[in-house]
Amino acid sequence: MRKKLLLGLWFTFLLLSIGYLFWQNEFKYSLPTPIPKNYKAIAMGSNIELGPCCAFDNKPIFIHFFNPECPCSRFNVPHVSDLIKKYGDQINFKIVVLNKQKKFTIDEIQQKFDAEIPVYFDESIAEKCGVISTPQAVLLDQSHNLYYRGNYNKTRYCTDTRSNYAQMAIDSLLSRKGNPSFNALALRAYGCSLPKCTK
Repeated sequence: MRKKLLLGLWFTFLLLSIGYLFWQNEFKYSLPTPIPKNYKAIAMGSNIELGPCCAFDNKPIFIHFFNPECPCSRFNVPHVSDLIKKYGDQINFKIVVLNKQKKFTIDEIQQKFDAEIPVYFDESIAEKCGVISTPQAVLLDQSHNLYYRGNYNKTRYCTDTRSNYAQMAIDSLLSRKGNPSFNALALRAYGCSLPKCTK
């Protein structure tokens, strides 16, 4: 009887541990990011004044909001690298690193993406664009109007090509088809919450 009780407790502990690990590493990142209390919504089409970092950009601007410590951000690095390679001659790509817990250098970030593109550590850029989590994509047209703000894909691994939302937004802007329409999975923030970029 005692053996059965110990075995039952052991299996219960194992199940709870597996459930906890699943929550920590997978399920919580599939839930929408909670909207902060003092969040100021930025409407699509709004003119975004980013200051010196973008003052002389005469092409569309793509900003990748990135946290190297966020699992969701790490998983989409290859996808973002592909976008930079594919569209880098038509769009000015920039990376904004949002992480208060660890310092990173520009070289470290550029190496992760295998791209020599501008890297910023300015949290105010996220606020100006209405970004509340990482990873998030922001696409501004040539006049710096907000064309797209949202997710890269409906899967955190960016494996579903039918839901490459950020790429669809780029294609739409470059082909001048007008603003694309996306479902809630594209526009509702998922991933690691700001300001600490943890869930």
